[in-house]
Amino acid sequence: MKDILNAPFMVEMTRTTTNMYQQGWDERNGGNISLMLEREQVEDYLERGKVLRAIPTGFSAPELEGKYFLVTGTGKYFKNVRYEPEEDLGLVRLTDGGAQAQLLWGFAGGGSFTSEFPAHMMSHAARLKVDAGNRVVMHCHPVNLLAMTYVHDLDERAFTRTLWQMSTECLVVFPEGVNVLPWMLCGTAEIGRVTAEKMGTARLVVWAQHGIYGAGGSLDETFGLIETAEKAAEVYLKIAHLPRRNTITDEQLHLLEQRFNVKARPGFLD
Repeated sequence: MKDILNAPFMVEMTRTTTNMYQQGWDERNGGNISLMLEREQVEDYLERGKVLRAIPTGFSAPELEGKYFLVTGTGKYFKNVRYEPEEDLGLVRLTDGGAQAQLLWGFAGGGSFTSEFPAHMMSHAARLKVDAGNRVVMHCHPVNLLAMTYVHDLDERAFTRTLWQMSTECLVVFPEGVNVLPWMLCGTAEIGRVTAEKMGTARLVVWAQHGIYGAGGSLDETFGLIETAEKAAEVYLKIAHLPRRNTITDEQLHLLEQRFNVKARPGFLD
């Protein structure tokens, strides 16, 4: 059996959590990640048939039956993942229609998956319906996007257009825009359900006064997606109090659509 700490997915998860902490997106135990894996990716790193324990999930997700997930733990600090991966991460397989998670590795000392696990799994299920290649759901607290939710209209069209206008690459990176939820109690099945609904039309879902959810085909892709939106939010906050003499116009955004073969979300451009 191979050492799971050397597995490519483990190395990349460790790098990503470290980078997110260093960006200031995941203070203390804030933020969480789930990475869906194929059986072929994990079988050489696990003892065949061994289940450490079963953890109730508190939700149902029949479409994820038998799926494997590497997920961050509840109460765990991203800054410590590279030093204590077996305590801060867990590899689980969903069973019983998603109602149970079999712990196959990790969460040493009796730990469990993030309290946002329902939101993650529901979001995975939603994204897989529109993108069979989706593998990652990532939640974090980027400072500028968080601040933006205090001073900007939370209308999804308005929020998206502002981000698109802050940087030329934004429409290219997330042409479907961003979806936005008002403040809701975190760690519940309800916020998981409505986040999953929003994930049906966009890979970015902003939680007002809290943070953001991103989804993608890899850890790198999803990190870069959030990173792009966060930089746009930073530019907005630097200029929001100043008279704007120039902007990226809708005509120019349409030119970007043509040049990069992307299509802006219907109704979001004039």
